[in-house]
Amino acid sequence: MDRQGDTTRNTTHFGFKDVPLSEKQTLVNDVFHSVASRYDLMNDLMSAGLHRAWKDIMVTTLNPPRNDRPFALLDVAGGTGDVAFRAVQASGAGFHATVCDINPDMLRVGRERAEARRLDDRVSFVEGNAEALAFPDRAFDGYTVAFGIRNVPRIDLALAEAFRVLRPGGRFLCLEFSTVDMPGLDRLYDLFSFNVIPPLGRAVTGDAESYRYLVESIRKFPRPDAFAEMIRAAGFARVSWQSLSGGIVALHSGWRL
Repeated sequence: MDRQGDTTRNTTHFGFKDVPLSEKQTLVNDVFHSVASRYDLMNDLMSAGLHRAWKDIMVTTLNPPRNDRPFALLDVAGGTGDVAFRAVQASGAGFHATVCDINPDMLRVGRERAEARRLDDRVSFVEGNAEALAFPDRAFDGYTVAFGIRNVPRIDLALAEAFRVLRPGGRFLCLEFSTVDMPGLDRLYDLFSFNVIPPLGRAVTGDAESYRYLVESIRKFPRPDAFAEMIRAAGFARVSWQSLSGGIVALHSGWRL
């Protein structure tokens, strides 16, 4: 099993390259600094808008209360607020989302979007590291991360932190690119990923290399069954996942019981 981000290693993956573990976060920060202003536009173009449906499925699975019952969500690596806004719109008055992202450029975009939508009273934005969250134990009812955990240098530490900050009965949900399991689609997906996405990134953001890294990082992420074992190792129970769109992405779930 390729345990990307294992703390027993001195190196880790940055796309297809091995880099010192201590350097990966800086490299990832550079990627998202470069693409922050057009990150959501690129998501639409790369997925033909499917990322919206995938995120809607995650929020539906989270099932936030639609009444006044308090519910605190922590959305990690969600700087532009896309998941948090969807969760607010699907919930009642007792819901509040905290978006935690290590990249200030992504957070700036999220704050601007929250103000434009008049949701800044229901969504907070905090700069922080998924590996060492600055929140107390058992502070949240839900933890979501969409297309961000594969960029964390030490994924096992991030999962341990997710478990720590969730209350008993709290749910962990992770939406991440996965392994295409539909014959024929896998070849088309590889062709699109390596030959279309980097040039598209250059045209839209002026940066092909960042999108080449993002494509490569998908291939280095653990397969769903291996990632599920990592979630279990962090202490979560009732761990499961479901493949979406022929395995292009997977929605992972675990509970703190």
